[in-house]
Formats: sequence, structure tokens, C-alpha cells
Amino acid sequence: MFTGIITGVGRIVAVAPLGSSLQHGKRLTVAAPAHYLDDAGLGDSIAINGACMTVTTLDAAASTFTVDVSAESLDKTAGLDHEGSVNLEKALRAHDRLGGHIVSGHVDGIGHVTYFAQVGESWELRVMAPPALGRYLAYKGSITINGVSLTVNRTADVAQGCEVSINLIPHTVQNTALGALQAGSRVNLEIDLIARYVERMLTAAPTPSSLAAQP
Repeated sequence: MFTGIITGVGRIVAVAPLGSSLQHGKRLTVAAPAHYLDDAGLGDSIAINGACMTVTTLDAAASTFTVDVSAESLDKTAGLDHEGSVNLEKALRAHDRLGGHIVSGHVDGIGHVTYFAQVGESWELRVMAPPALGRYLAYKGSITINGVSLTVNRTADVAQGCEVSINLIPHTVQNTALGALQAGSRVNLEIDLIARYVERMLTAAPTPSSLAAQP
């Protein structure tokens, strides 16, 4: 589990194929900030742009680690198939503060940036989410964009999907990789975990055992 509070901005410095066909994934080498990996170990979970990955090799002294990304994960995420800056978050520990919201690290869909510009001291970011995710997005609700926990300021349902508008404060722009986004950028989206369970409770058909338990 994660919180959506980015703890470091890293960079994918190498992408190597794990095989010769499209059914094979890729091995990513990620450079992390100095000392970021001092408390990390093999097999640990680290979210890269919001996608939970497993550390397969680790060089803490050089601040680099590798992850193996399957073809399925590459197909369902953005930004993990080429070199570039990425948001990093190590897995939540039981005694950590939950500063953002509950994040699983499982990408629900890929959106694209429709607008990104400075407004006053902050920035307005608009992202078009796929139509299937629109039902989970709400005013003042939570959304994770490239691993960053953010609050939705406005939603607009259109034919292409659901456009969400988000305000980014200077700290967020300066301390995550979101500042490099531009119109057309593809981003990883994860909806609020609670919304998933609410939908399931509202739409699941009653089982015979639950009906029998009713007075």
C-alpha cells in the first residue's frame, strides 16, 4: 500500500527487453536520489509513477535499482517503457503517517493531459480520464495521477471521457515529476479505493445466504 505522497523523483536511465517478442516485458534501471535506497531491500515494493513494482536488484551505494515490468503492465501503464523522470514512493509502513489517501499502486487507466498552465502562484492541471473511470471521480474526491495523491476540483463529463481539473501548489510541482507534463502527456490514473467498494456494494446481487439471514 502507498499514500500518494511522493518521496523522491528518480529517473529511468535504462530500458532493456526481457525477450525478443511482444509477449516479453522490460527491465528498468532506475536512478534514485542519494540515500533514497538506504532502507530498501530486494523484493521491496516501490511505486514508479503510481505503478507498484518489485525491486529485483539493488545498489544502494550507487542509488540505483531495477524492476522487471511485464508486457501486461507495460500495456496498461504510461511512462514505463522509456527513459525519463519518474515519481517514486516506497511502500507504506504500519507506523507511517497517511498523508495522502489509501493508494494500492494498481493503475486503473491511462489518461491524457488536456491543459496545464500556471494560474497565480499555482498550476491548473486538467486530465481526460477514460469513460469507464468517470463514475468514480467526484468533486473534492481523491485521484492518483502518476502516483501523486491529488484532490479533484472539478469534473466535466464529455464524449471522450471525464475531464478532471486539479490545482497543483508550487511544492507539488517542484517536488514531483508532474511539472514536466504538457498537453498530450499520457498519465497513470488510480481511482479512490473506497469508490471501488461502494460500487461493489451497490451493484452486487444478494447471495442466497444473505437473503436467508434477513428477518
